[in-house]
Amino acid sequence: MRVLVIVVATVAGLAVLIRWRTRHPALGLPTRNVNHESTVTPTLEISPATSPPPGPAIAPSPTEETPPAQIDQPSPPPQPLNNTFVGTLKLIIPVAGVKPDQLVDTFADARSEGRVHDAIDIPAPAGTPVLAAADGEVVKLFPSERGGTTIYQLSSDRKLVFYYAHLQRYADSLAVGKFVKQGEVIAYVGDTGNAGTGNFHLHFSIAIVADPKRYWEGTNINPYPLLRQ
Repeated sequence: MRVLVIVVATVAGLAVLIRWRTRHPALGLPTRNVNHESTVTPTLEISPATSPPPGPAIAPSPTEETPPAQIDQPSPPPQPLNNTFVGTLKLIIPVAGVKPDQLVDTFADARSEGRVHDAIDIPAPAGTPVLAAADGEVVKLFPSERGGTTIYQLSSDRKLVFYYAHLQRYADSLAVGKFVKQGEVIAYVGDTGNAGTGNFHLHFSIAIVADPKRYWEGTNINPYPLLRQ
């Protein structure tokens, strides 16, 4: 009976010891017949590093363009008048009483400082009425150092500019913006500007313009054959 009690007590003690060892493995006490399941620390799967998603595109700040300085630069030369146009351009001699056979072609004559005349001179007594060579708008009345008292007139289609220079004075009714009719008196022959004292004549030129707002620029054409036809 005593042996049985001892055996039971020994088995019970071993059971307690095994249970205690299982709960406290760090103490290094020997254990027997303990079936441990390996505890595997799960591996954290980390995706390869990626760049953050792009945000909304940022447009570059617009650069405010500074308007170019207002520099008078020559406009591209316009196309020459074709023969059909020249044939239909009906002008009158812009000085009262002058006949076609009295005209002299001075378009290509040399002038001071290496210039070419680019116009026709029509001699007449001082005070002779100057007539509008064609219908059109008066766009400028200008006192020029060389041209003296001058007039710029656009043709009715705004493709040509007629220039009258060395005038004695303007007609009383003349004003910028006035639309004058062919043959209307617009001024009087004089010798102002660099014409020379007593050298009374009308300096008359015709220019093709690309932009009627820049009436002072253009390609000069010879008035002589147009006034003679």
